[in-house]
Amino acid sequence: MKPNQLENRLIQFAIDVIMVCRIKDNSFASVHLAKQHIRSATSVVLNYGEAQGGKSARDFLHKMKICLKELRECLINMKIQKGAKLITDIGAFR
Repeated sequence: MKPNQLENRLIQFAIDVIMVCRIKDNSFASVHLAKQHIRSATSVVLNYGEAQGGKSARDFLHKMKICLKELRECLINMKIQKGAKLITDIGAFR
C-alpha cells in the first residue's frame, strides 16, 4: 500500500467515526465515549502525518506506535459502545 493510500484511509476512518458519533443519543455515556472516540480517531491520522515527517527511523517508528495505540483505543471504544448498545444503526450515516 502506498503512503498516500494509507493516509486517505485514515482520513476516511476519522470522518466515519465523526459521522457515527453524530447519531448518538445524549446520555452521559454516549457523549463521553463519542468525544473520546473522535479524539482517538483523529489522533491516528494526525500522528501518521507527523510520522511522515519523522527526523529519523526511530522517530518514525515511535509515532507509528502511537498511531497503533490510538487505533487499539478506537477498537475498544467501539466494543464498549456496541456492548452497551450505544451504536445501533451504523448504516444510517453512509
